[in-house]
Amino acid sequence: MSDQVRLGVVGVGSQGRLYATLVSSGRAPALTLSALCSSNPKSRSREAHSALAAELGVTLFTDYVGMLDSGEVDAVVITAPHFEHPRMAIEALERGVHVLLEKPAGIYGKQVTRLLDVAAESTGTTLAMMFNQRANPLFVDLKSLIDSGELGTLRRTSWQLTHWWRPDAYFRSSAWRASWGGEGGGVLVNQAPHQLDLWQWLCGAPTRCFARVRFGFRRDIPVEDEVSALLEFPGCANGVFVTCTNDLVGTDRLELSFDKARVLVEDSLSMTIHRFSDDERQIAREISDEDAALVPSGAFDRSVFFTSETREYTSAWGEQHSILLENFGAHILNGTPLIAPAAEGLISVRMANAMQLSAWTGEDIDMVQFDDELFLTELNKRIEAEGRFEPRS
Repeated sequence: MSDQVRLGVVGVGSQGRLYATLVSSGRAPALTLSALCSSNPKSRSREAHSALAAELGVTLFTDYVGMLDSGEVDAVVITAPHFEHPRMAIEALERGVHVLLEKPAGIYGKQVTRLLDVAAESTGTTLAMMFNQRANPLFVDLKSLIDSGELGTLRRTSWQLTHWWRPDAYFRSSAWRASWGGEGGGVLVNQAPHQLDLWQWLCGAPTRCFARVRFGFRRDIPVEDEVSALLEFPGCANGVFVTCTNDLVGTDRLELSFDKARVLVEDSLSMTIHRFSDDERQIAREISDEDAALVPSGAFDRSVFFTSETREYTSAWGEQHSILLENFGAHILNGTPLIAPAAEGLISVRMANAMQLSAWTGEDIDMVQFDDELFLTELNKRIEAEGRFEPRS
């Protein structure tokens, strides 16, 4: 291989165009754009994709396997419909082609596990996830703070993500959108995967889940548009997750409470850190009886026990994606550690699956021994009820 990895972009929608533009403009120097692939039969789309390929000076393929077998690509970034992600990644890996996979890794755990098994057997190939939010400088800093241990043990966390308002026309824009058989779900598989990944990246893989989910709550769709979930993280820390696509004025607010600090993240661009003078339990033990008597009325000034710092961040559109693209190429060329290994893509898929399964069964879900077969059975019931798509296996 040369000093650059030849990349094919699969799917020429908004994300595919972004990746093609970033690579062709030199924003990921380890990669060079060599091909686009679009199977969209609409003549207007085909003309637009041909024009883009001509503009970028690359080959446009209409057959995915044909592109893989052409010898023109060393790697692909896949931006196809969600259900197709594992199948297309497997087809590439079996041909020795490296894969960068757009979120989610798949729709249900069984297909993602199958993909990871193939990846493990495909020595010499790379499978990575496009979890670009891991390159957001705010979350990079927060991850470093947590891993350093200076904040102490996580006690609880909550993430309210209600800023993904979508009008009716959005759900009508494609036949597969907001369907069980075409998309595999709603907000949990479309909008939320990046945040589900960030949550487990920061807090660890959750072990239990109980959820209340509403399907078609404020939109005429069969899939979920309103989710409230309670999860248990390692160390018995509780987490609350709330998301929807029907709040006109929404919120993006992450809170994390530790033994030695409290962190508040707003809009993924502002982080306030309250650092305690000691472990909260030690502070509670040492307060005098006189001061303790003032606490219920609010007369005691607790601010003497902590300092506060607010950090503001910026992140230009495409910057995070460029970092993940370059990291993918650098890993192939010289073994640079991956920012988002594919195995971690299974965790966020299982988080979404557990929330849906809990809502369907009304039960608390064990995520350590997650029942992939039960989930797939329940998913297929809903696919069959739609009557538009074939059941999955």
